[in-house]
Amino acid sequence: MRATFFKAAAAMACAGSLLTHALDAQAQTTAQSAVQTAAPADYPSRSIRLVVPSAAGGGTDIVARLIAQKLSASLGQQVFVDNRPGAGQMIGIDQVAKAAPDGYTLLMAASTLALNPAMYKTVPYDTLRDLAPISEVASLPNVLVVHPSVPANTLPELLALAKAQPGKLTYASAGVGTSPHMSMELLKDLARVDILHVPYKGTGPALVDVVAGQVSMMMGNTLSVLPHIKAGKLRALGVSGTARSAALPDVPTIAESGVARYESVQWYGLLAPAGTPVAIINKLHATTVSALGDADLKKHLAADGAEPVGNSPDAFGALIRVEIAKWKAVAAAAGITPE
Repeated sequence: MRATFFKAAAAMACAGSLLTHALDAQAQTTAQSAVQTAAPADYPSRSIRLVVPSAAGGGTDIVARLIAQKLSASLGQQVFVDNRPGAGQMIGIDQVAKAAPDGYTLLMAASTLALNPAMYKTVPYDTLRDLAPISEVASLPNVLVVHPSVPANTLPELLALAKAQPGKLTYASAGVGTSPHMSMELLKDLARVDILHVPYKGTGPALVDVVAGQVSMMMGNTLSVLPHIKAGKLRALGVSGTARSAALPDVPTIAESGVARYESVQWYGLLAPAGTPVAIINKLHATTVSALGDADLKKHLAADGAEPVGNSPDAFGALIRVEIAKWKAVAAAAGITPE
C-alpha cells in the first residue's frame, strides 16, 4: 500500500521544472478563455458573491473574510462571503465554474483546488479550463496538533505511540483530498505509521471534535489552530513548511523532528469563472494586490502565521498547474487511488 516518498519527490521535481512552461501555457489559456471585451465602466454596480467552498471557521473562510472586507472598501460595493461546503470542496468550486462570467461571482480556493484531480476520478469541472486565476492571496504551513489527552509532547513521541498502537489513534481532516488530509497522509507514508482518518465537511467541524477530544489530532493550518494552541486546548508538535512559523517559533518543522524531506504548504487564491472579461480580471487583480499591501491586513495574516502573496494571474495559474502534478505524484506514492 505504501510507496516510498522518493518516487513522489522525483515527480515533484519534474513538476517544478515545468514552471516556466506553465507560465506561458497559462497566459495562452487565459487569453483564449477570457472574453475580449472591456469591463463595464460602472463595474462593480452591485454586490459581489465570494464563494468559500468550505465551512465557516476554517482557513479559507478566514482569509476570504479578511480580503472581502478590503475589497468592499476599495470597490465601493459589498463583497459578501457565501460558504458552500461539501464533496471535498467541489460543490462550491463547481458553482463558481458554472457561474456567469461577469465578475459578480468569485471563488476563494485553497490548495484543495489542485488536490481534487488527484483524489477523484470524476471532477464536475476542469480546474484549468473552467476557472480564471486572479491572484494567489496567502500561503501558510499546516500545523500538526494533538489533544492534550494524547500522551506525546513531541513528534517522535507521537510516532512511537502510533507504531505501538497501529490504527488506534485518529486524525481529523477538512475532508477527503483537502490539504490537511494529504499533508497527514504524506506524514503517515514517510513515518510508516497507521493512524485512522476521520474526514469532516470543513476545518471548523473537524477542529470542534479535536478540541473536544473526540479525535486524537489533526493537521490544521495556522489560521485555524493557532487560537486553540495559545489557549492551551491543543498541543502543537510540528509545522509542515521548510522553516519554522513566525507565529510558532518554538515549534520545530516536521523535517527537523526526524521526518526527512517532509514539506506541505497550504495556499489560498482568488479565481473567477473562465470567460470573465480580461479588464475585470485585471481590475480585481489590482484591487487584491493593493488590499494585500494594507498594513492592517498584513498584521492580521502575520498574527495567524500566514504571509500575503499577490502574484499575477499567470503566475498563480502556473502554481496551480505545478501543484496538480505534485499532488498526483504524492497520492500515487502513498498508494491513494482516485475514488
